[in-house]
Amino acid sequence: MKRQWRDGNRIELLINGEEYFPRVFECIRAATREVLVETFIIFEDKVGHELREVLIEAAQRGVRVELAFDGYGTADLGEEFIASMTSAGVRVHAFDPSPRLLGMRTNLFRRLHRKIVVIDGEMAFVGGINYSADHLADFGPMAKQDYAVEVSGPVVADLRRSSLRLLSQVLDGPSEIRPTARSTGQARILLVERDNNRHTTDIEQQYLAAFRGARSRVVVANAYFFPGYRLLRELRNAARRGVKVQLILQGQPDMLWAQVFSRLLYKYLLREGVTIYEYCKRPLHGKVALVDEEWSTVGSSNLDPLSLALNLEANLFVRDRAFNQYLHRHLEQLATEHCKSISLERMVRGYWWRAPLIFLCFHFIRRFPAIAGWFPAHRPNLESQHPAKDEEPHLDEGKT
Repeated sequence: MKRQWRDGNRIELLINGEEYFPRVFECIRAATREVLVETFIIFEDKVGHELREVLIEAAQRGVRVELAFDGYGTADLGEEFIASMTSAGVRVHAFDPSPRLLGMRTNLFRRLHRKIVVIDGEMAFVGGINYSADHLADFGPMAKQDYAVEVSGPVVADLRRSSLRLLSQVLDGPSEIRPTARSTGQARILLVERDNNRHTTDIEQQYLAAFRGARSRVVVANAYFFPGYRLLRELRNAARRGVKVQLILQGQPDMLWAQVFSRLLYKYLLREGVTIYEYCKRPLHGKVALVDEEWSTVGSSNLDPLSLALNLEANLFVRDRAFNQYLHRHLEQLATEHCKSISLERMVRGYWWRAPLIFLCFHFIRRFPAIAGWFPAHRPNLESQHPAKDEEPHLDEGKT
């Protein structure tokens, strides 16, 4: 797909599940023709059950419903849960649903990590929020802090084409729906994908260009932060030329390794003037950034090796002052009220053992995508889940 900026879009930031889920489910309930959903995770909790209910309702009133989930991230979804949807007419597809080898999952890498919803070709949602209750505050201390956007306008057609391209191997035929091309707002938006074919570094290139051109400020809020040297160098160079560079990273990690690896990079960045905050109120799961007063991005891609070199990802890059300012105010509040600032003095202590570890990690990660290619089950394959029949099992354990 050729990348192209689209003018005339409306965009709204949705913070956490409290804002995201009600809006997505409301729009699915109002769908009249088509619902396309891609996600990494669906859990059988109150959020997953509500997603199932609204998709079944839509299918039963004649809406075409396509649901694609990652076979690794959603590996434990029950047979009955899936069968209730397929029997109602929801077309359910598992991405890379490989059987287990000696009881272990083999599809560890190159995951479907995108989170996209497209409804009637008129509106869409993109971000980092999965369908699970741990994106809601009432989940408790480990509830995730995360982001998505709702968009309408010409960029929706690009999102729909992207989803249909992913689904092309399991679709029965072409759709008769023509997405809207009318202007709905002032935002200029670019959809950028990362795949393992022609667009292997597209998201990274957008970040590099933005950091390279930054003049006043860069703010990155990222769950899993361990980028390659090129991105680190551009952040360092931006700080050196007087740009205010702020990173908001995990201080209460959902995965300890994420914080450990990120902290290996702190000294390199801090000594050049980059400000680093660790968000401590809850686990940070966001993948957002802004540069200067106009450029922003929201999507599924972390700045780590899995997202930048292996997973299927999708980010929206936005040029809109109002959106940029709103996101900036929110991130400033996050940094001020719920983060601890990391000092260079703290990171220097014990650096003698970090330096060789950083060296080894960088060289390992540079070769990590090639190493991951040795593992089986990393081809972009979708397997449709069919309605259960009395004489056939619903699904075997390895294909949930």
